[in-house]
Amino acid sequence: MLKTKGYAVHKSTDPLAPWNFERREVGPHDVLIEIQYCGVCHSDIHQVRGEWGNSKYPMVPGHEIVGRIAKVGDLVTKFKVGELAGIGCMVDSCRECDQCQSGHEQFCEKGQTVLTYNDYEKDGKTLTFGGYSNQIVCDEAFVVRVPTNLPLEGVAPLLCAGITTYSPIKKWGIKEGDRVAVLGLGGLGHMAVKFAVSLGAEVTMLSTSPSKEADAKRLGAHHFVVTKDKEQVKAQKRKFDFIIDTVSAPHDYNMYLAMLDTNGVMICVGIPPEPVQFNGFALLGQNRTITGSSIGGIPETQEMLDYCGEHNIISDVEVININYVNEAYDRVMKSDVKYRFVIDMGSL
Repeated sequence: MLKTKGYAVHKSTDPLAPWNFERREVGPHDVLIEIQYCGVCHSDIHQVRGEWGNSKYPMVPGHEIVGRIAKVGDLVTKFKVGELAGIGCMVDSCRECDQCQSGHEQFCEKGQTVLTYNDYEKDGKTLTFGGYSNQIVCDEAFVVRVPTNLPLEGVAPLLCAGITTYSPIKKWGIKEGDRVAVLGLGGLGHMAVKFAVSLGAEVTMLSTSPSKEADAKRLGAHHFVVTKDKEQVKAQKRKFDFIIDTVSAPHDYNMYLAMLDTNGVMICVGIPPEPVQFNGFALLGQNRTITGSSIGGIPETQEMLDYCGEHNIISDVEVININYVNEAYDRVMKSDVKYRFVIDMGSL
């Protein structure tokens, strides 16, 4: 077993604190990654604090992992020692069902998708521990190659925030000339703006905060709408082909559906705490669609990273030391970060 250092919680009321644990030895198909950076995702906070009801303790969070490969198993073919690599939200699946075979491991039909942390390995008893640690062992099939031309700290959030927004943008074929609104300027929203702009779409930021206009424009948004201003909202009627909704707080879906043109699509990637309600006529009236999207499979995650490398796209991050992580959680809850905290694991 490999002695490993990390930060963990042992119950929902704990602050994150240093914890030593063990990882498995490197198997024939495994790679050992020395973690250099790990992003702080909002879902880390939900899981650490037991807010989704499925938390397993002890817990080492973190699924936006980048680092350098320190060791490879005898049968590894994709990677070599010294290469940069990343791990996102999954570390295994059944690999045999139609979904896994088609590169959608997150939808494993056998229910054997193994999450990077707060989950059990396929043996049903070994807990998975995430990237708030100095090293991780993973089968090469769930490891992705990181572009060497991008700053590593800015790449880490791409493994979750990046793929979560890239996947539906590609699925729905958003392209040059499409009128795209992004609802919410945070970790997900700022990536949605960057991807949509890079594809040539006309991008509008929808936000409750007038103070975010300058940042939205800096990120590439062409227009900015304050959604608390009734006149501004009224002017957006049937204005957009797509709305990418990144908001996890309760909000009025009917108001935003009215902003979609005929055959418009509202793509939800945020997870509100209560069931969503909307008027059916808001869809039927103009043949509108409301849909959701959840991360992406391993092939698409690699595609996304390659695209980011080609177009010099990274996340806007604030790099922190690991001993600041509890304060960072509090700041995330106050939306006081632009736009993703990333832990420098060298500070562990």
